[in-house]
Formats: sequence, C-alpha cells, structure tokens
Amino acid sequence: MKFFVILARLIVAATFIFSGFVKLVDPLGSAYKFEEYFGADVLNLEFLIPYALPFSIFLILAEIMLGVKLLVGLKPKFTVWSLLIMILIFLFLTWYSAYYNKVTDCGCFGDAVKLSPWGTFYKNIVLLVLILVLVIHYDVIKPFVSVNVSLWISFASLLVFLFITYYVLQHLPIIDFRPYAVGKNIVEGMTIPEGAKTDVYEDTWIYNVNGEDKEFTTEEKPWNNEGATFVDRKTVLIEKGYEPPIHDFSLLKGDEDLTDQLLAKDKLMLVVMYNLTKTDKELLPAVKEVTTEALQEGYDVFALSASKEEDFNNLKEEYGLDFDHLFCDETTIKTIIRANPGIVVIQKGTITDKRNATDAKKVKL
Repeated sequence: MKFFVILARLIVAATFIFSGFVKLVDPLGSAYKFEEYFGADVLNLEFLIPYALPFSIFLILAEIMLGVKLLVGLKPKFTVWSLLIMILIFLFLTWYSAYYNKVTDCGCFGDAVKLSPWGTFYKNIVLLVLILVLVIHYDVIKPFVSVNVSLWISFASLLVFLFITYYVLQHLPIIDFRPYAVGKNIVEGMTIPEGAKTDVYEDTWIYNVNGEDKEFTTEEKPWNNEGATFVDRKTVLIEKGYEPPIHDFSLLKGDEDLTDQLLAKDKLMLVVMYNLTKTDKELLPAVKEVTTEALQEGYDVFALSASKEEDFNNLKEEYGLDFDHLFCDETTIKTIIRANPGIVVIQKGTITDKRNATDAKKVKL
C-alpha cells in the first residue's frame, strides 16, 4: 500500500503541475474558456465574466502549487483535501460539458493536449480515485527533503510562477501550442489531407403512415412506402471526422472574402484587435509607428477585428491610422494572438512574427 500511495502521489503531482504549467504560460486562454462556462448558454453566470481572468489566474496558481506541495510533501493533509475539492469541481465541469455538449474542449491541459469531453471526464475519474487514496493515507506522505527545504522550494516556485504570469500577460505566451504559432503556415493548417476521415451522420426519418407518425432509418427507405407522408428528419453526428487545426480563419472585407488573396502576399501585417471597445488604445501610437514603417517597406497592412467597420473607422480617424479594416470571428482572433492589440506578420501564409503591441518596436519586418 505504501508503494501505491507513493505512485499515486507522483502521478497526481505530475498531472497537476503539467496541467497548471501549460495553462500558466497562457492564462488568457483559460480566461476565455471560463467566459464560455460563465455564458448564458452554459452555466448562466454572466455576472462573473468580467472576473474570468483573475479567477483563471487564481485557479491556475492553486492547481500548480498544490501539485508542487504534494510532490515535496508539504502539509499533506491540507494539500490532499484541497486537491479533492479541486478535482470535484473539475469533475462537475467536465461532466456538464460532456453530457450537455456545451464546451467541447474544457481546456484542462490548455492548448497543449486536446481531449474529448468524455475523455476528460474519465481522466478526472481516475485522478479522483488516486486522490481519494491519498486522502485516506495522507499520513504516508512525507517530505523527500527537510521541511525547511520544502518550504523554500514552494516559495521559490510561487515567485517563479507569479513572474511567468506577469510576463505572459504583458507580452505573449512563452510557449505557443496553437496552430497560429510563429513558423506555422495558415494555408497548410486549413488543408484537409486527401483521404482524411469524414464526419459520419445518422438520419432518422419521420413519416406519417396511416395517420400515425413513425420513425425509420435510411436503410428502410420510408419514402418508398405507399401512402407515407414526410414529416421530419433528425440528423445526429455519430463519428467525428478529421478537422484541420485551422478551420475558421477568414479575412473579410464587407461581403468580399480576401483570405486566399492576402495569404498569397509576400508581405502582410495584421493589427489584431478582437474587440475595439476592449482594445488598449494607449498602445495605438506605437502600433501606428510600426505600421507606418511596414507600409514604407511595401507591406499590406490591415486591422483584423470582430467589431464593426464603422467603429474602426472612428478609431482610424482619431489615431491617424493608415490601414483598413478586415472582419474575422472573435473566437478565431483570440486564438491567433493573446493580445488586444497584437501584431502578426505573415509571409505567403506563414506567420513569421507575433507581438503584443507593448513590444511593437520589436516587430521583425
């Protein structure tokens, strides 16, 4: 039993540290995920949406620090009970996501590892079992080093994690797991390989036969039944096919789709502002400086936003911006870059540089 407790301790600690770290390097991604959970069509807790970022930071730090404390064996009773409470919260959220198909990616491993909703739920069931073992046998958990050393390791870890959080919020994630990372080609990311598996759907046909509505499968061909009248058809996805890493990227100018045309350009710069009302306007003078230089170097420069073009035109006039507006879906824009505003440099579809506007002077042209 002692060996099993040690093994459970190592597995749980490693999982929580890994899970916390991949979210720590991108806390905005977790905040966006919590905004989904708090939305009206999920948990209907919209009043919490403004607090999604501080809530996500607190939860990320709690998750990773509990993993560290379990690993070094500091305050084992408090640690394992805290882990139990946390896994029960995660278990409820992942069950809710899977059962109601509300949030198809819980984000428990950030963008580093993608799991299906039910896969995530079953993973949490395994962790719950291991944590229950640790709760029952917490007295077996001893520090691998002295208590003082364990305290210093925990304190130093917290300082490092706080610094990482501050840094990535001021700049960009230090590790980019998304399909829009520097070096990734957007066109290739949108391409479906030849022979890739397609979605499989199942149809249920409802026909009225002799005054009674009845359900039929496609194989039964109810339309061939004499006197049968069509009522309705229900289609259910039973097996998901291949989905390219990038499947919702578009560059729209009014009703015109410029995606292919612009991605073929040798020099393209996008000033990304997913929501103009939330954009840090104090950074726009620095954006103007780098975009002016880019235009002089022969770049095609556009703002990319989910806001209305007329709203951008007001901003354009106020700050003397020399580029036009393109529309893209807000969720896609948030995935492209964790900054508002941010700057993305693209060469023939390949992302060559990404910067938070706080680092506009460091953009590589």
